[in-house]
Amino acid sequence: MSQPILIVGGGLAGLTAARLFHQAGIGFKLLEARERLGGRIFSADADGAPSDDGFDLGPSWFWPGMQPAMGHLVDELGLDYFEQHSAGDVIFQRMPHEAPQRYRGMRQEPRSMRLVGGTGAIISALAASLPADSIQLGARVTHVSLDDEDVVVQSVDTSGSSHKERVSHVLFALPPRLIEAKILFSPALDLATSERWQRTPTWMAPHAKFFALYDRPFWREAGLSGTGQSMVGPLVEIHDATTASGQAALFGFVGVPASERAAVGRETIVDASVQQLARMFGAEAASLRATLYKDWSDDPLTATVDDTQASGHPTPDRRPWVTGRWRDFISLAGSETSVTEPGYLAGAIEAASRTAKDIIGRVIKDERPASASAAAVALEESAR
Repeated sequence: MSQPILIVGGGLAGLTAARLFHQAGIGFKLLEARERLGGRIFSADADGAPSDDGFDLGPSWFWPGMQPAMGHLVDELGLDYFEQHSAGDVIFQRMPHEAPQRYRGMRQEPRSMRLVGGTGAIISALAASLPADSIQLGARVTHVSLDDEDVVVQSVDTSGSSHKERVSHVLFALPPRLIEAKILFSPALDLATSERWQRTPTWMAPHAKFFALYDRPFWREAGLSGTGQSMVGPLVEIHDATTASGQAALFGFVGVPASERAAVGRETIVDASVQQLARMFGAEAASLRATLYKDWSDDPLTATVDDTQASGHPTPDRRPWVTGRWRDFISLAGSETSVTEPGYLAGAIEAASRTAKDIIGRVIKDERPASASAAAVALEESAR
């Protein structure tokens, strides 16, 4: 006897879907390849370990007014958020031989918001709403096959042991490109589906973020917002990353392509980033207490070889993500598959909610007794 639903991926999309299944009373199991939940959401402390009051090595911002689904979920979970610090002047460096210039800052609209405790707070809250025995960490799915009307899912745990799950439906809360590259399907996906998944850019995968942690936000004392832009690099865009609890930090997006980052190495990028902050924000920027660096292109549970070259942002696409023989047995619900905001936190919520609700509707329909179905039809006809 197969259990109804298997969710592959314990990021925002996977946990959102799990919450909806749990609320609907539908049994599920969630497999996550990492030893932590969150996927590309990763809030870390000064040592790089997961933290309830951390710095966001993945996505940081959301916009409640523009992204109501994200705002509603944050409110439902009782999470607090605060405005991204932007008060003060900005720094811009145009050429290597030119000194950085200071300009009056402008208030950003719409305002970017950050969760108290880091974006990981939404992951912790979602996980806390689910039965603990429904989630399995360190389980990497390798092979999915059809057996009559069931799906057989093979996974490998951290010890190398293999496991099998027999389910009626699999919801992949992963980027399409990662699924296509890492999971073997029997029967094989049709060529058009496989090529489409492979061509879909994975949000965050080509990028890297650098954090410099300080004892205090000294730039604010100098009337600076912490915002900077540079055509010199290695950081191309810099922001104040100070937490709601007051842990001071600056962070920047690394503008060096992934292949070049791999060639020069982490330490070279970190050293050059510290030197750049000192040039742009003053010598005090070199007196830091710690650094954090996350290169998502070097994360095998996020990126594939196709992600070493940035290929743009995912775009909305309403075509079905699964066709052919697999259509009734698997669904895709990663952020990239959102029909409204692919590649954003809100996109993960939209894709997961829409897909989970569709599956719930099918499960309820399949489990509905024939007499109840007849009564529903009669009721509908009498209402005409």
